[in-house]
Amino acid sequence: MKLGFLGVGWIGRDRMRAVVAAGHADAALVADTSADAAAAAAREVGAQVVSPEELLASGVDGVVIATPSALHAAQSITALEAGSAVFCQKPLGRDAAETAAVVDAARSADLLLGVDLSYRHLAATDALRAELPGVGRVYAADLVFHNAYGPDKAWFRDPALSGGGCVIDLGTHLVDLALHLLAGTGAPVEVEHVTSRLFAGGRPLGDRADVVEDFATARIDLVGGAVLTLGCSWDLHAGQEAVIGATFYGADGAVALANVGGSFYDFRACRHTGTSSTSLAEPPDDWGGRAAVEWSRRLAGGERFDPAADEFVATARVLDRVYGR
Repeated sequence: MKLGFLGVGWIGRDRMRAVVAAGHADAALVADTSADAAAAAAREVGAQVVSPEELLASGVDGVVIATPSALHAAQSITALEAGSAVFCQKPLGRDAAETAAVVDAARSADLLLGVDLSYRHLAATDALRAELPGVGRVYAADLVFHNAYGPDKAWFRDPALSGGGCVIDLGTHLVDLALHLLAGTGAPVEVEHVTSRLFAGGRPLGDRADVVEDFATARIDLVGGAVLTLGCSWDLHAGQEAVIGATFYGADGAVALANVGGSFYDFRACRHTGTSSTSLAEPPDDWGGRAAVEWSRRLAGGERFDPAADEFVATARVLDRVYGR
């Protein structure tokens, strides 16, 4: 297969390296608004440098997109309409309408669509997935993602470009993970009600449209009675670089995923029963490019549109309700 890589900053280049190393495809084309970044990435993998417009219209087997969020939906649709499968950084769209438009384009073209929801692919997540049915009916989940640094690109803090702040940046991963894992157990994942509070600089965000939230808390009530609580932030005084966790409480026990020692990369999974805890998975785990590699493997195997892509829209709809839109 021949792939094009649009956006080769650190995350785009990391995904490119992972996919090429996996051996399912060759990097044929590279594009970036930075000529230096494009040239360096192209030299590394022996690809041709083209413009973003040329790459999206090229009709290569697949396009991997790692550009600012405001561009994701339009670029994904353009690539799909040109005949290329797409793997895109999250969020796929800045809201549910944009996300649904991309999924509809993939469905119409019958092309495989992937999103870099990388926390689905942790070894710790696999352990949770296997253990979750054993805790009984899940009635609550605590979802937390605090990034004590916050993003280093200005566009993340521009509502028009990002679609929101820490909720769409970090909460996307947590809401997707919870809905995805619960759906795998057969539990209802339809959302009944959402309440939220958003803050910027320690003050309620209110109806301000010129800034994005840097702290958010939300309660997500599911049909059937289960409740998800979400907390996420940028630049929080967390005492460590990151606090990341997802704990699912059932009638017969609980399972928990958590980062280790403030790390963004090291995760463990545990099963809790009363006051005892049993380890299910421990670091190290080289998971960063795993979602992209899985997409390239499926694409190389001839897979077309997967209706499970509707999960991307379901997550985006929950985030819209957190934002009150």
